[in-house]
Amino acid sequence: MLLEDQHPDNKSIMVAVLGAPNVGKSSMINSFIGMDLSIVTQKPQTTRNKFHCVCTVDRTEIVFVDTPGLHKSSNEINKRYNQQALEGADGADVNLILIDLGQEIKGQFSEFRELFKKPIGPAWVIFTKSDLIPEWPTLPLEVAIEQAKEIIPSIEKHLVVSTKTEENMNELIGAICDSAEAGPHFYEGGEISNKNQRFFATEFIREQAFNLLNDELPYEVAVLIEEYKDGRKGDPVIAYISASIIVNRPSQRGIVVGSKGSMIKEIGSRARMKIEAMIGGQIHLNLHVKVMPKWFKNNFVLEEIGLPRANTSARVWKKK
Repeated sequence: MLLEDQHPDNKSIMVAVLGAPNVGKSSMINSFIGMDLSIVTQKPQTTRNKFHCVCTVDRTEIVFVDTPGLHKSSNEINKRYNQQALEGADGADVNLILIDLGQEIKGQFSEFRELFKKPIGPAWVIFTKSDLIPEWPTLPLEVAIEQAKEIIPSIEKHLVVSTKTEENMNELIGAICDSAEAGPHFYEGGEISNKNQRFFATEFIREQAFNLLNDELPYEVAVLIEEYKDGRKGDPVIAYISASIIVNRPSQRGIVVGSKGSMIKEIGSRARMKIEAMIGGQIHLNLHVKVMPKWFKNNFVLEEIGLPRANTSARVWKKK
């Protein structure tokens, strides 16, 4: 695509959003794009795949790369989450490293550097959740940044933000726009992501499972779209979607289904509302539960949910 094909003042920038689980990556991106595209729950490790979220400010196209939270784990699926996060920074013009003000700061930098095992380009430190720390101005953030630069030399600037109160969010988006360079927009047709509606349907179903199911069960749940087809011309239903909620053990099936189907109906009802808001019309959503023991070690399932093998992957099962 040639720049001459577009407005001569167009600019673009790719921004990778990195950090530990539950530090506020998806919430920040949703705040910028003005919709709940990236799923958010109170549970850590909600995001499993890297993907683009796009917003345009005046003539500047900003492509945010949402990534899973970097964390220590020897489990196969978690290795793949970390690989997605590492790959999310590939080609980024700016890397936002999110740090939770409510946690020990230097330790977060050290753990990030330990887990992000490759060179990182221009980095900005974004201190999040300032609304939960009323006394944050008294914290020695300048000292913390100087210490952080010894760990991550590519740090260029830092900012304290809150997605809840919107503190400094305009300053952050302004700084991103100022750093963009002249270039074509890659999402010209109103697209807001590099992922399709099928992907987000899967995500919205999984989001509601995370919100409604207790304890560790959500981490043993995956969602696979079995069928996604458009309605016929004149049909008030825009899309017909059939999806499987995958669980690890037979005992979990009853929990997801619920008494007289109450739980799976509630998951479906909430997910349907979000999917319909996304596509702008009525859908028909059919959910059912499948038991697939140790699905999180099954290469076929992991590939299906968008988690290819990581550099450190062990041998995993393949579908015969």
